[in-house]
Amino acid sequence: MTPGPVQLPQEVLNNMALPMEHHRTPEFIALWNRTLANLKRIFNTEQNVFIHTSTGSGGMESALVNTLSPGDHVIAVTSGKFGERWADMAETFGARVTRVEVPWGKAARVAAIEDALRTHPDTVAVLCQACETSTGVLHPIREIARAVSKSKAILLVDGITALGALPMPMDEWGIDVLVAGSQKAFMLPAGLSFISFSKKAWTRVEQAKCPRYYFDIRKEKAANDNGESYFSSAVTHVRALELVLNIFLSQGLERVYGRIQTLSRATLLAAGEMGIEVFPESPSPSLSALVIPEGIDGQKVRAEMEKNDAVIVMGGQDQLKGKIIRIGHMGAIRDEDLLLTLKSFAATLNRLKPGTVSEERIIAALNKAAEVLRESPMVAMKVALA
Repeated sequence: MTPGPVQLPQEVLNNMALPMEHHRTPEFIALWNRTLANLKRIFNTEQNVFIHTSTGSGGMESALVNTLSPGDHVIAVTSGKFGERWADMAETFGARVTRVEVPWGKAARVAAIEDALRTHPDTVAVLCQACETSTGVLHPIREIARAVSKSKAILLVDGITALGALPMPMDEWGIDVLVAGSQKAFMLPAGLSFISFSKKAWTRVEQAKCPRYYFDIRKEKAANDNGESYFSSAVTHVRALELVLNIFLSQGLERVYGRIQTLSRATLLAAGEMGIEVFPESPSPSLSALVIPEGIDGQKVRAEMEKNDAVIVMGGQDQLKGKIIRIGHMGAIRDEDLLLTLKSFAATLNRLKPGTVSEERIIAALNKAAEVLRESPMVAMKVALA
């Protein structure tokens, strides 16, 4: 029940256990090209979408090295652990980074980004997470994109915990570079990152002077235009990705988004019934970050839930360590999985601090969650491949 890696559907596991095939065979090349075409539909873009064999952080690095040159000025929205990571990456490659600091749990303010762009008119790129996974907050990416589009800068968005979990139409919103990862809403193990560049961003790709070899998107594009990948492909991952994309597209993305939003709503309503505070001011549907009540160590909550109920959730990082738990809503989550998680959480709080949540509140919370979950059943995995 973590915000990634997520629980995998059995059909994905079965698919990944099929015999290995070579990535240069005609059969796999045909699958590769179908998959790239379907990814464009998930990104909602007319531009190419590329696959790297890497974690999502590799996709974040690719976004930087393909659009920046040493000495370029970059504005980075830092509202948690992963915003800080991207800013650190940019500095590693020689960028001059101005950090727009956002208190953890708060959403980015468009006005603050506009002020930074006015103060630094030489800015070539703005970095922002769609969902800051460390806090569960959802940033107003559409509004940020509108503000950045009025400048010469391009907007780079880490959509790793957002794309596939909620609408994020790249072309319509004016996102210039969008990054995603396989271990989140795509219901796969970690190992693939996905990235796309707008026409505006491609002008930066041609000018960028950062050292790049494995992540050189120009080489990957040339190979893709020839129907292949530039490097060896992660065949089992890509093959399972085709399965997941076919499921998404056959059932409709709104159906997929709706299920994740339902899991989120059930969790937040249950938390309210139990008297548990929600941490972010603007919660992302892809995960819920809940505040641990005073006098209880969140690290012990995690350990007890895993030990007693085999429920794995994540805690807080850095300044939030021991203060929140994070429950993921992506992946193959059944109704009973979420209900067990909520029940385990409440019972664990009471074991560590008796009387934290009354029995009446627990019953009311579980009933409310169950009522909401019935509105959007789990996405079916059965689908015929092309």
